[in-house]
Amino acid sequence: MKAMVLAAGLGTRLRPLTETVPKALVRVWGRPMIEYPLRLLKHYGIEDIVINLHHGGRQIRDYLGSGARLGLRISYSEEEELLDTGGGLLRARPFLEAGTFVVINTDTIIDVPLADVLRFHREKRAAATLVLRPDPEADRYGSMDLCRDGRICRFLRTRSAACPPATRGVMFTGLQVLEPKVFDFMETLEAGPKFSTTVHLYPRMLAAGEPLYGYCFAGFWQDLGAIERIREVENRLSRGEVRLHYL
Repeated sequence: MKAMVLAAGLGTRLRPLTETVPKALVRVWGRPMIEYPLRLLKHYGIEDIVINLHHGGRQIRDYLGSGARLGLRISYSEEEELLDTGGGLLRARPFLEAGTFVVINTDTIIDVPLADVLRFHREKRAAATLVLRPDPEADRYGSMDLCRDGRICRFLRTRSAACPPATRGVMFTGLQVLEPKVFDFMETLEAGPKFSTTVHLYPRMLAAGEPLYGYCFAGFWQDLGAIERIREVENRLSRGEVRLHYL
């Protein structure tokens, strides 16, 4: 299995740190934040990884190289202009389209049992499985609804006619398992080369009746997009309140 780590963002919320280094290399508890998703993937035997690059791409290349130091085989997908999540995935299609693949954000730490997510994805025969979590602020950031069997029945403003009323509202963690068929839907979008999976792709797939599922996860997750959030997770790790099973 292969994976993609999304690392092309400008990291504007992390300035001034990202004025000299790309967001992916901002240190969190002694290591660049991109090492957390990379070590999670490695722990579950996913060693062929593509990373998309834009801001500070050369520094990321210089730090990670071929990935051999981490026991990985890393390829890179350069973006002259930011292509957003969907455009970045479509650009990396030749690397990913051979089979089921994982996509994860650079700027999150998640202590998820990835083997269980993959098992769930296969059992449901999903086109896409998004790792979701309950959050009191879900509606503020863009929530979605799940049916009792885990199928996504509402994504932002798009609702599936095939699902009964929702049982819970949840939000996306930034980790997802996808089938190559997502690329077929990308090709039919009229959003241009730059588009979002959440805004453009998944609502389109949901309306078409494609099996989109949510794996609900209540364990540790932390967004690293702001300096105060990095300090919060560092404090919790230092105090031993959080232990990441893949480190």
